Amino acid sequence: MNRPPRVLSMLFAILSLANVAAAQTPSNPPSRQWKNGLPTTDDYFPIAVWLQQPSNAAKYKAIGINLYVGLWDGPTEAQLKALEKAGMPVICEQDADALKFIDRKIIVGWMHGDEPDNAQAKEHGDGYGPPITPEKIVAEYAAMRKADPTRPVMLNLGQGVAWDGWFGRGERTNKPEDYPRYVKGADLVSFDIYPAVHDNKEIAGKLWYVAQGVERLVNWTDEKKPVWACIETTRISNEKGIKPTPHQVRAEVWMAIIHGARGLIYFAHEFKPQFVEAGLLADDKMAAAVKSINAEVKSLAGPINNLQPVGRMEIQSSNPDVPIVVAHRHYQHVTYVFAVAMRDGKTTVSFNNAGMHGKIPAEVIGENRSISSKDGNWTDSFGGYDVHLYRLTIK
Repeated sequence: MNRPPRVLSMLFAILSLANVAAAQTPSNPPSRQWKNGLPTTDDYFPIAVWLQQPSNAAKYKAIGINLYVGLWDGPTEAQLKALEKAGMPVICEQDADALKFIDRKIIVGWMHGDEPDNAQAKEHGDGYGPPITPEKIVAEYAAMRKADPTRPVMLNLGQGVAWDGWFGRGERTNKPEDYPRYVKGADLVSFDIYPAVHDNKEIAGKLWYVAQGVERLVNWTDEKKPVWACIETTRISNEKGIKPTPHQVRAEVWMAIIHGARGLIYFAHEFKPQFVEAGLLADDKMAAAVKSINAEVKSLAGPINNLQPVGRMEIQSSNPDVPIVVAHRHYQHVTYVFAVAMRDGKTTVSFNNAGMHGKIPAEVIGENRSISSKDGNWTDSFGGYDVHLYRLTIK
């Protein structure tokens, strides 16, 4: 993501079923306890921003960002001081210079170079060579862990995670078998895909590619490592000036979470019509939307992180072309149901939580409304890529 501009993509084969049991969120774990790593409390959910100047850390913190990922030409003493002043932890690349700062608590993780699974630029601008091999990534991971076993190592991968035909992988295009080997080289794994602004018609506007990438990484890690998803917030390099809407960003966030993401990384750069590093902050409407989404996710971090469903959740979508995917959790004696429409169309959805009995109102979080339910059954309407979050409290 730190190379301009690589608008990333992926392919998601969500089943278009009208009458199915709700998909269960994979038991993808939050980050394990590291002495100098990320928090592991129920109320913590990593919400990061990619490769931004530390001088903007306080502004990002004000909209709910709690982590920096990547530092340009760093870490440096000045960068770390700025992040410490803002109280903004960082995951950054590890090299000999970076290890001088091994005692700085503001560093909570190390990372590989970005997108090693893509074709790599040759020296002197002479075209592209093959991707970095998984074996080299695993070897670099071992070296980083040896240098510092107290922090996790992160690996960010490109759009080949879900789009097998991504030609940016060069000679490894259509080689998805590489990825189970790549993920062995990290403690947490992320990927990026920006369908709202994508310029390939196979991907453009199809937000469910975000979920596809998460689902595949969760499977490739055998549900044993945290998977994070990168989320678009600007036009990036879209030649037509298309930008993601707040509605689309929220849909991508909840698609990712429902499919097992245990962290988010917002991509904030804009490359056209001119370069703006903090493009997210420059867009007041999007910044306000991201702040609202982050507050929503943080308020639900407890049930998101606690992977204990209650009963069996089944759904029926009246429109077979608009599947609905849900995750449900039981946390502190309250049942939560997170639901998202996976296509840009309208449908009516019937929910059935077989583990509930009696009349219990289904509060729709953040929408100032409540739906009557009986024995865990209720009905609601969904528009294109709508997200509805329900809370059912047994009194």
